[in-house]
Order: sequence, then structure tokens, then C-alpha cells
Amino acid sequence: MLFIKLQKARGVGLFKIMRYQFLTDTYETEILKTLSVWSMFRDSDLTRRPSDMDARGRSPLEHMIHQCLSEDAWFKNMFGIQVTASPVPEREARLDFIRAYARDSSARLAALKQKEEKWWEETAEFFDVQRSRAWIMTRRLLHSAHHRGQQTALLRMLGRDVHSTYGPTADTGGLRANGARTIYAYGSLEELLDDGLKNPLPGAGERKPTERV
Repeated sequence: MLFIKLQKARGVGLFKIMRYQFLTDTYETEILKTLSVWSMFRDSDLTRRPSDMDARGRSPLEHMIHQCLSEDAWFKNMFGIQVTASPVPEREARLDFIRAYARDSSARLAALKQKEEKWWEETAEFFDVQRSRAWIMTRRLLHSAHHRGQQTALLRMLGRDVHSTYGPTADTGGLRANGARTIYAYGSLEELLDDGLKNPLPGAGERKPTERV
């Protein structure tokens, strides 16, 4: 463990930097990225599939249901953290999913932030094997990012504008090397939950958003 000792006028203040804080920090940003991608869909998009002739590809609605149910099950069964009895909102509309997932994931984040290093290093059942909770959390983050990537591709198929989740996109100016900016849909979680106007996008510009010339 890493400790930082700060001398104060009266006594010594002791602050501990948690070895696994990077996992809660990453989870916090992944929550925002997931919510941001959901905000880019329209209610009329929810039942659309990548191919209308192929039922194998999840619709945005099915992605939202999966995210809520899957994350609830992982945290409840592998971490012993249960924050809701109803992970899926009663009204299955885009904004309802956004607000329900924001509420529940924020409660999970708060619970994770209370855990000590020993808890993260203890093993738990991961389906049919035993893994450390730090390992399981890493897999949870990757699982969510995988599905979020699928949803971003679906937004493109639907012809929707795509704001930044990591960096510039084709709608924020293309490549960073060409001067493109990172432009998030909203400036804060509060603005996102209010479902107001998103930040304006400049478009791709004159150059194609690809390294190929």
C-alpha cells in the first residue's frame, strides 16, 4: 500500500491512495460513456436492428435491457452489491433507461468506493471459476465497452450524429491529426439527464476521417 503523510499544525494527517482506485475511476467514466451513447439514439430507433432482415443483431432497446440486467447480475452475484430490485425501468423508453442506469450505476460506484484493498484481492465466483474481484471488475468494464462499441456502430448505421466518447469522431472534425476536437454530447451528467440540446458538431470537414490517403 502507498501512504502519503502530511504534517499539519496539530498532528499528522494520513491519506491512503488505494491500489485499485483506478478501477472505480474507470467505472465512473464508463458510466458516462454508456449514458452518452444512449443519449445519441432517438426513441424511434429503439427497435431497429443492424439489419432488418436479421434478428441476431441486438436493437438499441435490447442493448439497454442487457446492460441493466447484466450489470445488476454481475454486481449482485459476484460482488454482493445489490442496489435495486428493478434494474429495468417500468416504461421502456430511452430517457427512462438513461435515468434508471444512471441511478443504479451511481449507487454501485458509491459502494465500490467503500471497499478496501483486501476486498478487491479476495476471490469470488466468476461463472464456473474463481477470480479476484479486481480481475472480475476489469472484465466487467471490458464487457460494457464491447457492447457500447456495438451501439456506436449501430448509431452510424442509423445515420445519427456521433459525439465523442474517447476522442474526436467523424462528426467532431475527423482525425486529431487534422485538428479535430473532442466534443462530448453534454457538459455534465446533470445536462445529460435533463435531455436538453446536445453540443453542436462541426462535421467531418474537407478531409476524410481515415489514415488512408
